Amino acid sequence: MMKDMEILIDTNIVLDWILEREPFLQNAKNVMEPCIRGEMQGYLTAHTILNIFYIARKWKSIEDRKEILLMLCQKFNIIGIDRQTIIDSLQNKKWDDLEDGLQMHCAFTESLDYIITRDPKGFVHSRVKTFSPTAFLEHVKDNTP
Repeated sequence: MMKDMEILIDTNIVLDWILEREPFLQNAKNVMEPCIRGEMQGYLTAHTILNIFYIARKWKSIEDRKEILLMLCQKFNIIGIDRQTIIDSLQNKKWDDLEDGLQMHCAFTESLDYIITRDPKGFVHSRVKTFSPTAFLEHVKDNTP
């Protein structure tokens, strides 16, 4: 893995990892765990943290969710969103999904290398190259000396 690679991980990948959702778990692990180990720079948006806390409530206790999210905040760079980020995302006519629009805007603003998502169709207008987990892992493998 490349230590200087900076990737934004979309909410669906993080949820696959936390909730151990099959058949997506192994790819999620292969994307998340190198970031946790510091082998590449992982980024999450602040709204990803909020969404995970809410969505995971059906499967994880409040204590477990807090523990997981605290670990993510310690191991990943967290990109904040502000009023202007939201306005810019809402005004972008190429994006019809606010959450995806925010992800794309944040990744672009931070000059990240890639966005990793299970929904690449939602990111066709991204100015940051987007990969599915499988395609990303293949890309990393092909470009690692």
